[in-house]
Amino acid sequence: MLGRLFGSQRVSSFLYRVSLMMKPQVVFVLGGPGAGKGTQCSKIVESYNFTHLSAGDLLRAERARDGSEFGQLISNYIKEGKIVPVEITINLLKKAMEETMQQDEKKFRFLIDGFPRNEDNLQGWKSVMDGKADVKFVLFFDCGNEVCIDRCLERGKSSGRTDDNRESLEKRIQTYLQSTRPIIELYEKDGKVRTVDASRSVDEVFAEVKAILDKEG
Repeated sequence: MLGRLFGSQRVSSFLYRVSLMMKPQVVFVLGGPGAGKGTQCSKIVESYNFTHLSAGDLLRAERARDGSEFGQLISNYIKEGKIVPVEITINLLKKAMEETMQQDEKKFRFLIDGFPRNEDNLQGWKSVMDGKADVKFVLFFDCGNEVCIDRCLERGKSSGRTDDNRESLEKRIQTYLQSTRPIIELYEKDGKVRTVDASRSVDEVFAEVKAILDKEG
C-alpha cells in the first residue's frame, strides 16, 4: 500500500532515516580520575540536549541495589581500582540508553562518561553495540596526575566514595595510564578525539567544551 502511494524507494529511504533517528548518538567522555568529567558533563546537560550516563555511577548504583547478583563483584573491583567486567558495564549502559529513549524519543544524544576504559571495554562495545549506536567522537579531558589526585582527595572529604583515597587513586591512575590512554590514542588515529586542557578552572574548561560542541553540531 505505502509502496503504491509513495514508491518503494521513497519508503525504504524514509524507513532508513527513521532508523538513523532512533540510533543513539554517543560521545565518549574520557580522562583520568579527578579530570572533571562529571562536572563538565553536568554543565553540558544544562546547555545541550544530552543525557549524561556515568559508567561509574551506574556500577555504583547496581552495587547498592538490593538483590543485585553483581553487587559484591562490582564492590571488589572498585575497591581495588580495577576495571569491572565489560559485560556488566555494557548491559547497564545499554539498558540506561534504551530506557531514556523509551521515555522521550528526542533524547537520543548521550555523554558516556568513563567508558571505554580499556581494550576489553572497546571490543565489548563493538560486539554488542556495533550498528546500534553511533559514536560521534571522544571528548578527552587532559589533566596532570597530581592535579587529579589533589582534586579527588578534596572531593573525598564529602563524596563518601570509597575510592577517593590516595592508595586507591594511585592504583586508578596507573590503570588509567596503562589501559585507557591507549584507547584514546587509538581513537586519535581515526581523528575522533577532541582534547580539552582540564587543569584550568571549571568555567575556562567549559568555554572550550562549548566551542567543540558548537562546531560538531
